[in-house]
Order: sequence, then C-alpha cells, then structure tokens
Amino acid sequence: MTDTAVDPFADARPLTPRKLSSGFTWAECPRWHDGALWFSDMYAHRILRLDADGTPHTVVDLSRRTSANGAEVIPGGFGWLPDGTPIVTSMHERLVLAYDGERLTEHADLRDLATGPINDMVVDSDGRAYITQLGFDLFAGETPRESALLVVEPDGTARALTELDGFMGANGIAVTADGRHVVTAEAFANRITVMDRDEHGRLSGRRVFVTTPSLPDGICLDDEGGVWAGLPSVPAVARFTEGGAITDIVRFDLAEALPPACVLGGEDRRTLFVCAGLDVLDWEQSRKNRNGTVWQVPVEVSGAANRP
Repeated sequence: MTDTAVDPFADARPLTPRKLSSGFTWAECPRWHDGALWFSDMYAHRILRLDADGTPHTVVDLSRRTSANGAEVIPGGFGWLPDGTPIVTSMHERLVLAYDGERLTEHADLRDLATGPINDMVVDSDGRAYITQLGFDLFAGETPRESALLVVEPDGTARALTELDGFMGANGIAVTADGRHVVTAEAFANRITVMDRDEHGRLSGRRVFVTTPSLPDGICLDDEGGVWAGLPSVPAVARFTEGGAITDIVRFDLAEALPPACVLGGEDRRTLFVCAGLDVLDWEQSRKNRNGTVWQVPVEVSGAANRP
C-alpha cells in the first residue's frame, strides 16, 4: 500500500498515455495551432507539425541558419504574431527569430538582456512575447541563479522585467484564456508562479500558485484553472490546482520517456499531448539515438482557447 506521507501523487487519478509518434531528438514546447500539434525537435533544429496519425512535417527548418554569435541554433518556445507569422526563440543565440515561409530573420535581439540561454515563450493576442530564460548555462554545468523574465513587444523592442525580481530557472510559460494572468514554472525552485496581467500586457502581483514535489518544466492550462506540468525527474506529467492539490498524473517508464512538456489539444481540447526524450543534456547522443517521443491521453477538463 502506498504511504501518502511519502508519495505526493497518492491521491492523484492515474492516466495511461499512448505513444503517438517517435524518432525525434528532444521533443519540447508543444503547441496546439490550426487544428494540429506543433513542437520543437530541438537538437534536429526544426519545428514540426504532426498529422493526427503521428506523421511529422517540418514547418520551420533552422538547420541551415548561420548563427549570429557562433552558438548552435537550438529552437525553444515559439508562437505566432497576429498576422500569422511564426516566431521562435533561438536559445543559445539569445534571439527571437521570425519565419516568413522562406527566410528566418531577427525579430528581437536579447543578447544584452539575457544572462544565459533563453528558453520558452508565449505570445499574447497582441503579439507581445513573454520569454523565460535559465539565467545560467546549464549545458556547461554552471550553478543555477536567478534571472529576469523578458518581454518583446510586437515591434520587436525588448526589455527585462526587473520589477518582478528574479526567477529561479523560469521555464514553461502560459497566458490564461481571459488574458488576466501569466503563469510560469520556476524549475530550480520547485514551484509554479502566477502574475496578474493588465490590458497593456504589464505584469504585477507575483505569487506562488503551487509548490511542486519535483522540478517543473513545460506547462499548459485548462479551463478550470488547473496547470499541467512536465515533471521529467519523476518521470510524469501531473495536474495541479492552486494551493497544492495534485488531481491527475500520467506516469512514464524511466527508461523510455522523460516528459518535459505538454499541451491540451484535439478537436475538443481534451487530449493531453506530452513531449518526451531521454538525452536532454547530450546533444550528439540525442541526435544519434532519436529517443524523442510524443504521447497522448484523454483528460476530463478542456484547455480551449489557452495560449498555449
């Protein structure tokens, strides 16, 4: 019998995922857009769209890009401007790139603002991008430290949100369906944080939404205020409600999938899509082994209209 004192997931409803697609490097930052699942195949330098049967199609190819600073071009979070233009973070270049269907151009230069690789991103309905950063070079073995959230206005101007104080490895980020809040996972503080957002996109009122039992990574939101978070060290994806309840859990085999991120999609937005991989810190092994996978599982609460 499970001891609830040592198992934080003991009361959570267990859900069983089904593998949808495989053969990727490190699958990350999933989005539901135009009736399909999109995600970053990070170490293959591309953004993919999946058909319903799991067949992948490359929609943004960054592999032939000449780096602005000699760093490898690794796509992270992405979204769309109001005119439909995709924008994507180039993590180690510390740039936000725009794609016009043929060429990648610089939408925003964050090199003077970011203190480490930039990470995930969410784009609001006005075309404003909120961007997380690790704040240190995880891949070089540096010690975690706090860093600011970054914001890029629709015209490409950028600044650090220093008025919010530092975040400890801000990772997944999302805007609520009503646009009134921004939620982010602080990976190295084991917490999910929420902020108020006004009609001009300004953030304030930072507070803890929930403390998580392990490192939270990518997140998505549902229509009842729940936050799904990837917990790759468990490994699992779990649904949290404000204050601490864990209502649902999707567990994975440690040898098969470490799930960093998820998104709600499908026709009724009641399918949870989960991105996973195995070789997160070893780019070459990730490219060689192609252990990245995408999974799906039906859930009870929809995520309609959330970004992402």
